[in-house]
Amino acid sequence: MQPPKKKIVVIGGGTGTYTLLRGLKAYAHAVDITAIVTMADSGGSTGRLRDEFGGLPMGDARMALCALADDVDADADVLRELFLYRFAKGEGLSGHNFGNLLLTALTEIVGDTSTAIETAGKILRIKGSVIPVTSDNVQLVATYTNGVVVTGEHYIDTPPVEMHDYRIINLAVTPKATINPKAATAITEADMVVLGPGDLYTSILANCVVDGVQEAVSASNATMVYVCNLMSRSGQTIGMHSREYVHEIAQYAGVMPQHVIYNTAPFSPTLLASYSQEGNHQVLNNMDSDLCTVHEIDVVSTQAYVTKAGDTVTRSLIRHDSEKLSQAIINLL
Repeated sequence: MQPPKKKIVVIGGGTGTYTLLRGLKAYAHAVDITAIVTMADSGGSTGRLRDEFGGLPMGDARMALCALADDVDADADVLRELFLYRFAKGEGLSGHNFGNLLLTALTEIVGDTSTAIETAGKILRIKGSVIPVTSDNVQLVATYTNGVVVTGEHYIDTPPVEMHDYRIINLAVTPKATINPKAATAITEADMVVLGPGDLYTSILANCVVDGVQEAVSASNATMVYVCNLMSRSGQTIGMHSREYVHEIAQYAGVMPQHVIYNTAPFSPTLLASYSQEGNHQVLNNMDSDLCTVHEIDVVSTQAYVTKAGDTVTRSLIRHDSEKLSQAIINLL
C-alpha cells in the first residue's frame, strides 16, 4: 500500500499563484494540490463582470484552474488556452477574458460560484482543487501612511501617481467576510501551506483578512512557507524588503513562516530601469537570522513577459520560474 499523498495548500491569486501551480502540477502524482484564491479582485474583465452581474470575482480562480488544467494532449492545451483567451476587439467584449465569461455563465446556471469553479475544474480535468477563500461579496480596504483610505482592489493595485511614494499600513475587507468551510478544512489538514508568490496585499494578504483564515492557519500543523516578493509595488510596499514583508505575513496570517524562499538570481538592468521609472525597487534580503530559515536560491524566470492583446491591466515584468520554484517547494516538503 502506498503512503497517502502529502497535501500542499497554496494561498494567493493572480499570476504568482498561476506560476507556482503550473510547476507543482508536475508533482500531482505525489502530492495533493489545493489553491485557495482571493475573492476581492475588482479590476479588468473580472471587475466589469462583477459590476454587471453582481457576483463574485472570477479572475483569480480562473488563473488557478488554468494552471492546474490537464495538458497531456493537444485538445487539453487548446481548452486551457480557450480559458485564458482575452478578446482584443468587439463592442462590449474587448478586454474580457473567455474564462471569466464562462465562469460567470456557469454561476448563473448552477447557482453559486464555488460549484461553478468545481464544474470548470471537471471540464479542464485539473490536477488538484481550486477553492475561493470566501463566498461573501467583499471589497479590499487599504489605509496608507499618509492617512488616505482606499476601497477596491483595482484602485489599490493601480494607485494614482501622487500615491506612489506611500505604503499600506492596514488592510481589511468590507463588509466582514467568513472563510469558506472547504478552505478552512484544506488549511487545517495541510502538510504545507505556501503563501505567495504574488502581490503582498492584493493577492496574498487579501485572503488572510477574511475572518477564519488566521484561525485555520494557527490551528494547522502545516509547514509554513513564504515565497518572498521580487520587486516592490508603488503605492503598496515602497521601502520594504524581506524582513518587512515577512513581518506583514506573520501579522496577517497569525504565524511566522518557518521557511522563506528568496531569489538570488540577478535581474536584467533594462527591466530594473523600467521598474525604477515608477519608483519601484528590488526587494533585498535583510532578514534577521533568528526569525525563520531563508533559502537563497535562483527561482527567477529568464523569459520575457509579453503583454497579450486586449489586456489593459499592468502586469509584472520580472517573475518567478515555475519549475525552479516548484522544485524548491517540493524540496521543503
